[in-house]
Order: sequence, then C-alpha cells, then structure tokens
Amino acid sequence: MTVLRPVRAGNAFEETVERLLQAIKLGVVAPGGKLPPERELAVQLGISRVTLREAIRALQDAGYLDVRRGRYGGAFVTYTPPEPGAADLRKMVADMGTADLSDALTFRMAVECGAAEVLARTPLTDDQRALLRRRLTELNAAGLDDYRRLDTAFHLSIAELTGSSLLATACADARLRVSDLLNAIPMLQVNLSHSALQHQAIVAAILSGDPERARRAVAEHLEGTAALLRAFLS
Repeated sequence: MTVLRPVRAGNAFEETVERLLQAIKLGVVAPGGKLPPERELAVQLGISRVTLREAIRALQDAGYLDVRRGRYGGAFVTYTPPEPGAADLRKMVADMGTADLSDALTFRMAVECGAAEVLARTPLTDDQRALLRRRLTELNAAGLDDYRRLDTAFHLSIAELTGSSLLATACADARLRVSDLLNAIPMLQVNLSHSALQHQAIVAAILSGDPERARRAVAEHLEGTAALLRAFLS
C-alpha cells in the first residue's frame, strides 16, 4: 500500500500517525477492517513497534481505531466518511477556502493525468494488466456504501502500477485533499453510470498503450467530478 510507506526517523511518531490516517481516510483499510499485523506494519513503515503502538494508541484515543486484544484482536477502523449533503460540502469548502480547493483540483488533474499517460507508455506484465482489470471490475460491482473506497483503489492503482513511488505518493496526497469533499457529494445513478463508462475508457486506453487517449480520458473524468462539486456548491 503506497500510503503505508517508510517514515523519516526525525518525526517518526507524527509521520506514522499521518500515514495511518491517510490509509483510514482513503479507505485503504475499510471501516470495520483491521490494520495489517503489528510486526508487518512496523516493517512497512520502517519504525519500531513501540512507535507504532504509540501512534495506534493516539488514533484510538481520537476515535479512529478500536484496539482489541486476544486471538482475533488487532486495530480496527472505526472512522466512517461523512454522509453526503450539500450543507456539509459547503462548510468543508468554506473551511478549506475556494483558492485551496481550486489548487487541490488542479494538483489532482496534473498528477492523475500524468500517471495514466506514464502507465500507457509502460510495458505491463500479465499480472499488472489483470490487477487493473480487477480493480475496474470491483468498482463496477460496488454498492453505494463501498463505492468511494473502491473508486479510490482504482485511481491509486494506476499510479502504483507505474512503479514510481513518488508519483504514487503524489496521487494519494492529491486524492486525500479532496476525499472528504467527494464523500459529501450525493451519489447520483446517472453520474455513476457515466463514471463507469469513463473508467472503462481509461483502462482501455492504458491497456492499448495510447498515452494521449489515456490522459484525455482521465481529464474528462476529473472534469466531470469538478463540475458536480461546483453544482452542489452553487
């Protein structure tokens, strides 16, 4: 998982909290799901288990995790995304600022279009092609409760498959900046159907090795999301 990358030694505790919160808010670990085992997670993050336990305890105190002991124990996600609602959306944008929102959408456009273009130029293995198709299939089969999480997984997989950890990290950061806003947009069936066609176009362009078509397909999809945001803010 890209977001659970190694942290820097100087701010190990703070960056561990940041990485875990990113994984939780992006839905890398679904509500009710369990974080990877402590030993495995400490290795992924490049930290001691003492630091990891401190970070998990802090997130438990803040209401994001529920730590259970015993054979079937672990750190379980208790955070749930905000319910869709125009009033909540307006409040988030007011807190964020319209200039910062515009900047976040521009950043997302740049890195996600770039990731798709790079991936379309990259020779993919059969396993990589299968993974991209599987992410698309999972998203198309998702119910409303799981849609945003699987949509995030689909978009992040494009960046991760490029093999660039910097690009994957940038895409995760871009998504995180707008994740609460996306969660607050009511899910409209017509939009979901339209998005499904756009997702298919993105995958088809990447798998056919057409960088320009892949870039255009992502740009069209993200412009549609931005239009919905503007519509519910007007």
